[in-house]
Amino acid sequence: MKRRFPPWLRQGFPAPATMHEMKCLLEDMHLHTICESAGCPNMGECFSRKTATFLILGDVCTRSCTFCAVKKGIPLPVDDTEPQRLFEASQKLGLQYIVVTSVTRDDLADGGASQFVKVVETLHKQGNGVTIEVLIPDFRGSSEALRSLVESKPQVINHNVETVPRLYSKVRPEASYRRSLELLSEIKRLDPTITTKSGFMVGLGETGDELCGVMDDLRKANCDLLTIGQYLQPSSQHHPVAAFVSPEEFLSYEHRGMEMGFAGVASAPLVRSSFKAAELYAKTKK
Repeated sequence: MKRRFPPWLRQGFPAPATMHEMKCLLEDMHLHTICESAGCPNMGECFSRKTATFLILGDVCTRSCTFCAVKKGIPLPVDDTEPQRLFEASQKLGLQYIVVTSVTRDDLADGGASQFVKVVETLHKQGNGVTIEVLIPDFRGSSEALRSLVESKPQVINHNVETVPRLYSKVRPEASYRRSLELLSEIKRLDPTITTKSGFMVGLGETGDELCGVMDDLRKANCDLLTIGQYLQPSSQHHPVAAFVSPEEFLSYEHRGMEMGFAGVASAPLVRSSFKAAELYAKTKK
């Protein structure tokens, strides 16, 4: 049975003209966004501010996570023109803070790391001092792939743990909680100046103690920034929502995270990995 949304999850409709303008730009540049592919509830607000999280390496994922709306299957070959088109779109939008993510590409030897590197290098060369945040998959634990990305010098590297370890077999069957923590730790070992970021969803069936345990693990991995948001079931074929967490409980997680030493915590029902990413990153500069 589908749960009825509580009042704090209901949103107004964005202006159709703004949505149309952004969609046309992205279609003209042949670019994908995670906003559209994952059905993000904040898409209207972000598009109205003429910002989006770019999705590289196609829009088809090789993994079968049960929480995610992104298409699963066999991806197309890597497009070498994508980095330049992404740069041109960021210029047209006037972006100074650019967020780039990807589908997981276990079909590629480096998990797609080289395409991330090309994007970051293209943006750095031509982007007039932009800030770059990349939200990456785990590259199947490849230290070489991760090192190449770190050496390209994005200012922020984000990698989400998504949920508590107990639920991985149901929610992220091809992922590894320990591997994700090791990836975040390795970034800091390779370059302590890079800001690291992670996030997880609530409402999948976890307990409060388990969530606090994840927060503690992330701090031990020297993670700087944290995002916490409500899981919303994309369809009846996806993992069910176990609970809708109240805004007050989200606020308590934010306070707990700040007490634990995170530089910034964004915790609210509609928070997503990249939502108002520039504002969260700014907290590391205070």
